[in-house]
Amino acid sequence: MQYDPIKKSLGKVFNNALFLRKLFYKLLDLLLLRSWYIRRAVRIWQKGNTLNARILDAGSGFGQYSYFLQTLNKKWHITGVDVKTEQIEDCNNFFSKAGFRNVRFEYADLTAYKPNENFDLILCVDVMEHIEDDISVFNTFSKILNPGGLLLISTPSDKGGSDVHYAHDASFIDEHVRDGYNKEDITQKLKQAGFSKVEVIYSYGKYGKAAWKISMKYPITLLNASKLFFILLPFYYIILFPVAFILNILDINTNNAEGTGIIVKAYK
Repeated sequence: MQYDPIKKSLGKVFNNALFLRKLFYKLLDLLLLRSWYIRRAVRIWQKGNTLNARILDAGSGFGQYSYFLQTLNKKWHITGVDVKTEQIEDCNNFFSKAGFRNVRFEYADLTAYKPNENFDLILCVDVMEHIEDDISVFNTFSKILNPGGLLLISTPSDKGGSDVHYAHDASFIDEHVRDGYNKEDITQKLKQAGFSKVEVIYSYGKYGKAAWKISMKYPITLLNASKLFFILLPFYYIILFPVAFILNILDINTNNAEGTGIIVKAYK
């Protein structure tokens, strides 16, 4: 399944005005369960950190999480990096027009990233499943994170991540280079990179998997089949969003024994 063309089409629709872009971010926060987990983890981290924290949004994409971070605290200095230059240009344009002065976006390959500053928090959401050389990325994160800093990762697990449940299954997203991480494997890799403590929990348990199918899998499948579904998409979500919303609430408040996603906290 090609996901990037769908994202580009959605981006064009919501880039026509500042309020539409902000609405887009709000919709993503409501629909994407991983965003619920990430925002909760950031708010917990926020309680013990200074006003002038430096944060890296590693794989910033649309800038959804950079926007969330800046709305939490406008004194935080946020750097968003990505390998897609069109998204870097787009984000710099939006954040400048929106008046966010402490946010900047730049091109970077995370396997060889050498910034001029270190960070107190590194956010890495839906990125590691796209990068073959994950060891280099984890080593980079360890080098550029300040002592006492936090690396926060959301990525698919090996328990059905990327909608892969059996050996012969193909990944739902063609752009993924790995279907998911084993909890022990990613913990070992991060500790070898220099992190002193690693915590891993499952996301997208039985409730979250059902929510993902309703809010993401089925709409993306239909949009890949025909762009005409864009016309029907609002009506689809009006009917089914309340169900997905309740399932998201249930998932984030459940101690999932297994799940198709993992949330990782790694401490320097």
